[in-house]
Amino acid sequence: MNDVAVPGRLLGATRIRELAAELGIRPTKTLGQNFVHDGNTVRRIVSAARLLPDDVVLEVGPGLGSLTLGLLDAGHRVVAVEIDSALAGRLAQTVQELQPDNAARLVVVPDDAMTIRSLPEPVPTALVANLPYNISVPVLLHMLATFPSIDRILVMVQSEVARRLAAKPGSKVYGSPSAKAAWYADVSLSITVSRSIFWPAPNVDSSLVSLVRRATPPGSIDRAKVFAIVDLAFAQRRKMLRSALAALDGLGGSSARASELLVSAGVDPMARGETLGIEQFVAIAMAHDRRTDNDEGTN
Repeated sequence: MNDVAVPGRLLGATRIRELAAELGIRPTKTLGQNFVHDGNTVRRIVSAARLLPDDVVLEVGPGLGSLTLGLLDAGHRVVAVEIDSALAGRLAQTVQELQPDNAARLVVVPDDAMTIRSLPEPVPTALVANLPYNISVPVLLHMLATFPSIDRILVMVQSEVARRLAAKPGSKVYGSPSAKAAWYADVSLSITVSRSIFWPAPNVDSSLVSLVRRATPPGSIDRAKVFAIVDLAFAQRRKMLRSALAALDGLGGSSARASELLVSAGVDPMARGETLGIEQFVAIAMAHDRRTDNDEGTN
């Protein structure tokens, strides 16, 4: 099936360019604007998202509406967050023109996905989006942190970023984004897409990455503290943890104290950050909390 098989329901290459010309839009690298114009790819993305019939789908950066129309055509309610005022203002009209029977199931929120804190009811249960490549990781982490009702995600990002997000400890591309994404979800690579399905065609390959939310690590440990430890561990990848984490509060820059902390957490002080899973970073944060409590108790 493609966008010719169901005339007028999805956006093709010609209509994408017409809409952009109507709005006076020239896709910019600053906003990471690359518009999908292939109906077959849109349907592949919607299928790969494995959405449930009653899912409310959050879409970040809908642009001219290619994926929005695909999600609506599949029967889902869509909440679309768009920072570009011209695009946000045109999206509902585009849906009304091409899928008038689905127009009532679209809500457009003109806001910045990097800072948005609330969404209209009913709350979203899934996130499906072609994320702006220059801010894909911070947007993804912000959405995971801010909207706990979202339990399944499928996002298109630069292939290199997708591999990094899905990387496991010990991998060459495993890093801070990998560990932070693992705090929230089980992450896996999904389908890859051709550069030719975009206008304009990007200079990088694109892939979809799937995230299924899981229970956060047990205990009352603060996420910000765990993430701060993750950042320290990866700030200089070649450093052993005993050196990388010496800068933690209460350790006074001492690698010896950092070693003691790591041993108490069950972590080898000579290990490097890229070998640790999120559970081990949590163990370090919890050990640091215990140490802080003990230090305060002796004062």
